[in-house]
Amino acid sequence: MSENTLILETTKGDVTIEMRPDLAPGHVAHIKKLVGEGFYDGIVFHRVIDGFMAQTGCPNGTGMGGSKYPNIKAEFNAEPHVRGTTSMARSQNPDSANSQFFICFDDASFLDKQYTVWGKVTSGMENVDKIKRGEPVQNPDKIIKARMADA
Repeated sequence: MSENTLILETTKGDVTIEMRPDLAPGHVAHIKKLVGEGFYDGIVFHRVIDGFMAQTGCPNGTGMGGSKYPNIKAEFNAEPHVRGTTSMARSQNPDSANSQFFICFDDASFLDKQYTVWGKVTSGMENVDKIKRGEPVQNPDKIIKARMADA
């Protein structure tokens, strides 16, 4: 476990994500700051599309909210969107990522180089697979607690 290992305790079980500051240093630093403040604790998976991805990180549970901090400049990289990839959600503006992110259930190469990949699930992907689907999700699953492994 490194200082870049993020553990999401979800209603379906633990999910371990290895963060990649080599790909997206600004995004990793931002997420670590939010995790340290408890921002993600209790936040739901508000948009979960079968065969595509599970999205979380909106404090309102609607997909419209973010943290109190300014948006992050895009750090698009060549890392492919494949099963287990963690990547930032954003609006049409490339530099609009803030607190929302998604975990890919499957390959989503159409997102490559247009969304910032910042990590990958290294264990617990079977728990991600169990997250309740919907847009919006009724009685959604949530992150009970997000923490860094070394915290």
